[in-house]
Amino acid sequence: MINTIIFDLGGVLIDWNPEYVFLDAFNGDKEKTAWFLQNICTSDWNENQDAGYPLAQATEDLVNKFPEYESYIRLFYGDWEKMLGGAIDGTVFILDKLVKSKNYKVVALTNWSNETFPIAQKRFEFLQWFEGIVVSGDEKTRKPFKDIYDITLKRFNISPENTLFIDDNLRNIEAAKALNINGIHFKNPEQLIEDLKIYNIHIS
Repeated sequence: MINTIIFDLGGVLIDWNPEYVFLDAFNGDKEKTAWFLQNICTSDWNENQDAGYPLAQATEDLVNKFPEYESYIRLFYGDWEKMLGGAIDGTVFILDKLVKSKNYKVVALTNWSNETFPIAQKRFEFLQWFEGIVVSGDEKTRKPFKDIYDITLKRFNISPENTLFIDDNLRNIEAAKALNINGIHFKNPEQLIEDLKIYNIHIS
């Protein structure tokens, strides 16, 4: 019996993509953009900041390592706000229905720098709908590490067996399932509606 639903944010409710900045920086060259994000400003590097490492220090670390890419490296957090696309409207619709039903405790668990998260909070009104949001940058740890799931369960007084976690990263879902938290690997809002039916949650 599901009584709590945990949403990831980026890639589930919010469209966030570094390509929005770097495709422009590399004049639309998709290959250069992909190479840069796979080899210089990597997802692993960015996730370190999601766990609370200071953005300014992370930038200087990388500039020292790859001085020839300094101007591009500084764009990552300098133009970070441009990486935010819009809301993923279909998922926001689902969130709205779940909150208004009052049948579930609805919270969020996000890998996000505590330095940039306030920008998203100002932009997206639906972030106020949650009973609470666990931000990895505040906790100095991140998904898929066990600590952040334990923090979330304890903070909102929820039991894993009665909880459903929705995330677009399969790695994070598998980590949650290892702790007996039910999980849905998010692909798109239409698929989410179908997957929720498995848990007897119907969106109309």
